Amino acid sequence: MHAATIATYAIFGLNGLVFASWASRIPAASSTLGLGAGQTGGLLLVAAVGSVISLPLAGAIAARFGTANTVRIGGTVAAAGASAVALGLALVSVPVVAAGLFLFGCGIALWDVGQNIEGAAVERLLNRTILPRFHAAFSGGAFVGALVGAGLSALEVSFSAHLVVVTVLSLTVSLWVPRSFLPERASSDSSSSGPEPDRDRAGRFGAWGESRTLLLGLVVLGAALTEGAANDWVAKASVDGLGTTESTGAIMFAVFVAAMTLVRFVGGPVIDRFGRVRVLQASLGSSLVGLVLFVTAPNALLAAAGAVLWGAGAALGFPMGMSAAADDPERAAARVSVVSTVGYTAFLAGPPLLGFLGDLVGIRSALLAVGVAVLASFLVAPAARERSTSTGAIRVVTDEKS
Repeated sequence: MHAATIATYAIFGLNGLVFASWASRIPAASSTLGLGAGQTGGLLLVAAVGSVISLPLAGAIAARFGTANTVRIGGTVAAAGASAVALGLALVSVPVVAAGLFLFGCGIALWDVGQNIEGAAVERLLNRTILPRFHAAFSGGAFVGALVGAGLSALEVSFSAHLVVVTVLSLTVSLWVPRSFLPERASSDSSSSGPEPDRDRAGRFGAWGESRTLLLGLVVLGAALTEGAANDWVAKASVDGLGTTESTGAIMFAVFVAAMTLVRFVGGPVIDRFGRVRVLQASLGSSLVGLVLFVTAPNALLAAAGAVLWGAGAALGFPMGMSAAADDPERAAARVSVVSTVGYTAFLAGPPLLGFLGDLVGIRSALLAVGVAVLASFLVAPAARERSTSTGAIRVVTDEKS
C-alpha cells in the first residue's frame, strides 16, 4: 500500500512537470515559429482538442487495459508528441508542431484519468482523504517544471533539446512507476455485488446518462474553470487592470498557486472531518469572494488578498469531484472519465473565451463571468455527498447535515 501511494505521488508530480515543461516555454516556441498571439492561440487549441477527444475514451481504455497500462499508454503518447514538437521546432514546421501537440494533449489526458482512478483507489483503501495531496503533487511538479523551463530559457538552451529530455523522462517514469500501483480489481467482482440501476445501463459510455455523474461534472466545471482562468489571466489582469509591472503580475499568479497548493496539502483531514459537501461549499464560496475581491480591488495588496482566497477556494473542487466520481470502484473508470471530460473542457476552453470577452470589457472585468460557473457548482455541491456501496470500503460521513 505504501509503495502504491508513493508511486501515485510520483505519477501526479511527473504529469505536472511534463505539462509545465511545454507551457513554460510557449513564448520560445512562438518565437521559433514566428507566430503572433492569435496564431499561438490556434496552436494551443490543437493540444486542447487532443485532450478533449481522448478524455471520453479514457474510461473505456482504463476498464479494458487497467489503470497502470492507461498511464503507460498516456505517457508513451505524450512522449511521442513531445518528440514530434521537438522535431517540428528544429524544422521550423508549424504543421509538425501542431501534430505533436495533438498527440501530447491526447497522452496527457489519458495519463490524467489513469492517475486519478489510481489516486481514488488508494484513497478508498486508506479510508481517509488523500486525493487533494496527489493534486498538490501535480501543482508542485508543474511549479518545478516551470522553474526548469525558465532556467533553461535563461541559459538559452534550445526548446528542442529541452523536449528531448522531457521525452526520455516521461517514457522512463510512466512505464516503470506504475508497476507499484495497486493490483487491478477482478472484473468478476461486479457480478457478486448485486444489481444497481447505474450499473445496468447499456453501453460503454453509459455514465454519460447518470444524473449524479453529470452533476459532479458541473461541480468540477466551476472548480476547473476558476483554476484555468487564474492560470491564464491573473498575471495579465494585474498588469492591465491595476497597472502593475509584469514581475508583480507574475508574483500575483505565484500567490494564487501557492495558496492552492498549500490547501491541497492540508485539505484532506478537513474533508474527513466535515464531509465533501460542506468543504465544497466553503471552497466555492471562498473562490467566489476572492474572485470578486481580485476584480474590484483598488490596489495590488487587496487584489493579492483576493488571489489568496481565490486560490484556496479553487484547490479542492477538482480532487473532491474525482473522489466522488470514484465512490463505486466498479464504475470508477467510466465516471472519472466523464467528470474529467467536463472539467478539462472548462479548464482548456474557458480561458480563451474569457480572452474574447476581455477584448470587449477588459480581462479583469471579464473574469467575473467565472463567478457564474462557481455559483452553479455551489448549488449542485450536494451531489458529491459520500455514499456507500457493497463493493469496497467507502467512507460515510454521518454528521453531515448539508
